[in-house]
Amino acid sequence: MIYSLLRRVLFSMDAEKAHGIALSGISFLQASGLSGLMADRFVDDPVEVMGIRFPNKVGLAAGLDKNGAHIDGLAALGFGHIEIGTITPRPQPGNPKPRIFRLPEAQAIINRMGFNNAGVDALLTNVRRAEFPKKGGILGINIGKNADTPMEKAAEDYLTCLDKVYGDASYVTVNISSPNTKNLRELQKDEALDDLLARLKAAQQQLADRHGRYVPLALKIAPDLDDLQISTIADALKRHRMDAVIATNTTLSRAGVEKLPHGDETGGLSGAPEFRLATTVQGKLAHALAGEVPIIGVGGILKGEDARAKLAAGASLVQIYTGFIYRGPELVREAADSLRGQGKNA
Repeated sequence: MIYSLLRRVLFSMDAEKAHGIALSGISFLQASGLSGLMADRFVDDPVEVMGIRFPNKVGLAAGLDKNGAHIDGLAALGFGHIEIGTITPRPQPGNPKPRIFRLPEAQAIINRMGFNNAGVDALLTNVRRAEFPKKGGILGINIGKNADTPMEKAAEDYLTCLDKVYGDASYVTVNISSPNTKNLRELQKDEALDDLLARLKAAQQQLADRHGRYVPLALKIAPDLDDLQISTIADALKRHRMDAVIATNTTLSRAGVEKLPHGDETGGLSGAPEFRLATTVQGKLAHALAGEVPIIGVGGILKGEDARAKLAAGASLVQIYTGFIYRGPELVREAADSLRGQGKNA
């Protein structure tokens, strides 16, 4: 009820401005001991995935807190894990504004942010100030490449970020699927993907030896894939023994929103219209992986039933983003409740 009233105010503002105000408000409530006004209880439903014990199956997807500046506030809202980023080696402003567009009739968002962030060093400063990781909270860090880094040197950006965040992350996500960085999705293709994963896994082993602990690596993929691409990616995930795959990022499809205001904006579409596509791709990926690599299901979760469908399609965990913007902390609890006791360790 409280969030539905706040949403009316937030949705009357520019979307990116409202985003910043909402995050600051969440942090303020947490610091004041008032997070209970937004989230009434935590759902305890532990599951082991990637060798990590997650306290429940519902996480926050990357993109909401790009710089890790609001970790403690978000963690107080009932998430089983928080994923921050996408972060790049150097700060970058992202794409020109406006770059976030709400489509409330469809419970959707189109964004073309372009990995706007303060750089990996600033993110680590924020992470080290936060209490959530110090208390054992599960923190994923999502890494990417700078927009002006040539594609032939893209792997160097990922390796730089991996090296820097390794000691502070519960797991690291490799984002090669945003539609808002030019040519980034080329890294999903055969030889490019093979080379990137090989180099990342070699670096992971070296870092595990150096730090004395193994930090899992997940790959985040797009939903705009045909069956052959899904099969190729699955083979690469198994061959390189990736620890997890996050399926999926936002879509370039405009199915269901073509005639809506802002429906023709460029960028990635998320929210309810993406649910069927993302879940179908996830299901095909699960079939191809045959249980060898765990899946984190993302895309279009607006209610508990949607979260259950992700597990039914082979996911071990789920993440939410756009649904959280439309429904607030209520969705976190509803989704976690709906998944209580379901699924299996992976």
